[in-house]
Amino acid sequence: MQVEYAKVSALGDRQDNQDRAAVVVADEAVIMMVFDGMGGHTDGARAAETGLQVVQDSFMSATLPLFDPQGFLYSVLTRAHDDVVGLGRDLAVDFRPRATCAICLIQEGGTFWAHIGDSRIYLVRDGRVLTRSRDHSHVEVLIQEGAITEKEALDHPMRNFVECCIGGDAPVPDMSITGKKTLQPGDVLLACSDGLWSGLSDADMADIARPGEDILAENLKALSVKALNVNSPYSDNTTGTAVRWLSS
Repeated sequence: MQVEYAKVSALGDRQDNQDRAAVVVADEAVIMMVFDGMGGHTDGARAAETGLQVVQDSFMSATLPLFDPQGFLYSVLTRAHDDVVGLGRDLAVDFRPRATCAICLIQEGGTFWAHIGDSRIYLVRDGRVLTRSRDHSHVEVLIQEGAITEKEALDHPMRNFVECCIGGDAPVPDMSITGKKTLQPGDVLLACSDGLWSGLSDADMADIARPGEDILAENLKALSVKALNVNSPYSDNTTGTAVRWLSS
């Protein structure tokens, strides 16, 4: 499998970076991960670090390609949630560590997605966003119901309210796990925290796939800088991982 990959994580206008991200490339599969520690809760960075470590360790110890990709994603996110819940077991519910997350698995010419909260995954093809994940948020519900447009959602007063996350309460949160999406050479997958996509249009996000040899890292950095500038002086941690799929 031939891929080009990149990662970026910027502090933004924050005192600390609570995002964590990784890309793990193996011969038979690739996994991209973004975990966004929730700043309104105690030790969001620890929640993000714990969640990422669970998924990364599970992937690296698994037999690849995965026999049941969707089952793998469900089980590792459940385990990540349980471990983050354990971090805050002795704290009042409002102060327990939490995080949102987006995971993109690539194998056998296709991709499987899993996410919880408002960390997102994008698939960019032929210079445009072909599809993206749908946030677990009140604003996303309004978009799907036709009550507001994607553009109106960018500055909606409830745009930062998520309906589920890992950590916090013990019950396993709602999560979205997709079936296989077949990839074409040149497709770019982007997993990112809300600090990266917030304030940017789909046309902006599609810039990640600007053509050129070995420029994915440059494209991702430029996208991050654009998000930071658009959201200044209130920009969030701005994190993303990207993979350009070249061939199986």
